[in-house]
Amino acid sequence: MWQSLLAGLNDEQQQRVVSEAIQLLRSVSTDVTRDRSKLRVRAHQAVLDALQSLGWSTNDAQVAALVTEVVSRVSGLGFLDGLLDPEKYTEIALNPDGSVFVQKRDARYMEPLDYRPSLDEAMRLAEALAGMAGQQLSVANPTVNVKIMRRTEEGFGGARVKILHPVLLVGEGYPSITVRLFYPRRVLPDDLIAWGVAPEGVIRGLVELVARKARIKVVGPTGSGKTTLLSALCEGIPREARIVKIEDPEEIFLDHPNVVTIEPFYPSRAERHSAMAYTISDALADAMRMRPDWLIVGEVRRGNDAMNLFRAQTTGHPGLTSLHAFDMDSLITTLETLVYVDMNVGKQGAKSSLAMAVDVVVHIDWLDDNRRVIQSVWELEPRLRGGDVKFRLLYEHGAGKETLEPVQRRLLGD
Repeated sequence: MWQSLLAGLNDEQQQRVVSEAIQLLRSVSTDVTRDRSKLRVRAHQAVLDALQSLGWSTNDAQVAALVTEVVSRVSGLGFLDGLLDPEKYTEIALNPDGSVFVQKRDARYMEPLDYRPSLDEAMRLAEALAGMAGQQLSVANPTVNVKIMRRTEEGFGGARVKILHPVLLVGEGYPSITVRLFYPRRVLPDDLIAWGVAPEGVIRGLVELVARKARIKVVGPTGSGKTTLLSALCEGIPREARIVKIEDPEEIFLDHPNVVTIEPFYPSRAERHSAMAYTISDALADAMRMRPDWLIVGEVRRGNDAMNLFRAQTTGHPGLTSLHAFDMDSLITTLETLVYVDMNVGKQGAKSSLAMAVDVVVHIDWLDDNRRVIQSVWELEPRLRGGDVKFRLLYEHGAGKETLEPVQRRLLGD
């Protein structure tokens, strides 16, 4: 694409400028190559210096295109560099056969990209990404998690990357690289309304429930928009509240002034001999000593994390969290399984904890026409009936209602 912008330079001249600029950057530190904003500044100057030394000049658009090419090569991100557009894509995947797939922001499934990197380019990309986390992808350390930092001034919300070494894979010798791009700005209730996630009355009602200190759990399958919904609902939290947020990794962006975000840490194989894991449960224990008015947990994946969160929410801490589940029945089944496997706590204990600790459950999912919508909103009774959790329907998509039914359970803010 950058070649087309540089119509005044032939292919040989373009490559010469890029090569000269890369040579000028050969001594930059890894701190610079890992920080794209710093690298872009240095690359811009290197391109200008290369053009000057060659006796050439060009316009600003052409210089910017050259800088982009230099940054992609020096950073080692190659073809991935041009795909890191969170307004357009949510997911990028390089498969072990060398194919590349992308998921557009409004799409339910990935689609193939008409590009296949060379094996050498793919390995350089994997190694560059691993280097961002200070790790080395190798047979001894074949699985690497990487966090790409948010750059608000560039409209980049950050990303989560999972890399697998070819030794673990069946394919054509390529690594597996999966990149999850985070939305680059705060999601507001008005965004949900504009996107048709639910009627305005339902969205406003949920935000009001948050303001009344309702303890809300969002459930849905992968990619259904759970975190996006949580982010918007946080607008109901008073500005003066102290918020402790636990996410792995951070995806919910708030503009409240008193926010502490904790990211759990799970060491790689190479780090396990010298580093201890720091789990969501550890973060919850620490959060309780940080005087939070609100607790936000991005997603609960383990039974002990769920029980520790429930304990926190039953001691007067309103909270928002999410869980991977397909409906109300699978919410109960998933919790029962997680809690039993991790803590050997029986079904009744899991159900009772859920009923006492959660006021409202919001189910978000895909429609057949590939739209994300709030399928239903449920109020939980605080005690079991006949050994089961009892739900009361407050809203159901397609039922003709534009608002929530009033909540009967007495909330802490009443």
